[in-house]
Amino acid sequence: MKTITFIGNGNMALSIAQGLKSTYKIEVVGRSLEKLDAFEKNLGVRIDKALMDGFDMSEKTIMLCVKPANVEDIATKLTGVASVIYSVLAGTSLQKLRENLKPKAVVRTMPNLAASVNKSMTTLTGDIEYKGEAEKLLGAIGATRWLASEKEIDIATGLAGSGPAYLALIAEALADGAVKQGLKRDDAMAIMRGLFDGFGTLIQDIHPALLKDGVMSPGGTTAAGYGALEDGNVRSACMSAIEQAYLKATKL
Repeated sequence: MKTITFIGNGNMALSIAQGLKSTYKIEVVGRSLEKLDAFEKNLGVRIDKALMDGFDMSEKTIMLCVKPANVEDIATKLTGVASVIYSVLAGTSLQKLRENLKPKAVVRTMPNLAASVNKSMTTLTGDIEYKGEAEKLLGAIGATRWLASEKEIDIATGLAGSGPAYLALIAEALADGAVKQGLKRDDAMAIMRGLFDGFGTLIQDIHPALLKDGVMSPGGTTAAGYGALEDGNVRSACMSAIEQAYLKATKL
């Protein structure tokens, strides 16, 4: 079984490891043995653990999951030349990763938290000779999409990477709206979850505009609610969310 070495032990590392633990051996490198032990407990399987200071990356497949601002710092603690680094760091360029960590190859990836249930939408770009391996590795946690440039993966960060937070806000707001009108909270949450589950299947094959038109009959309840969303500039706000996330990614 091939080993994947995670450098970093935060939420994203745990989500990806949850998706990979059945098909790969997991090794995790961090700054604290206590936190590494907690990572192992949350993951639910035995892992190899190592402290970051002096860790030898030679010939390893690395999943880099630290904060973007910490790249220079961890570079001073790690040794050896990794075979390939798969970086999940938003807005951190291939050039910066190469200059600081000096691996043989680098691939930027942008998974999301659905990796923990093998439903991530992961975008990829980098050294093209690792395209196949990257798609296989990250394909273990969901769908993948190889993009042609770093600009595109920065845009995709705002869509797929940050998207679960935006959808969570919408889901919570819809349930709150039903509660406001008198529906019990547990009923509202159950109905909202069923809504998202069914919609997730439908959207795979049907354009959003066609889905909308299929539900919205003239003068009906959906049209009334849709009009309220337009009055609230929800469409514009969603587009602005992607723009602001992209701009933030370019400044990290």
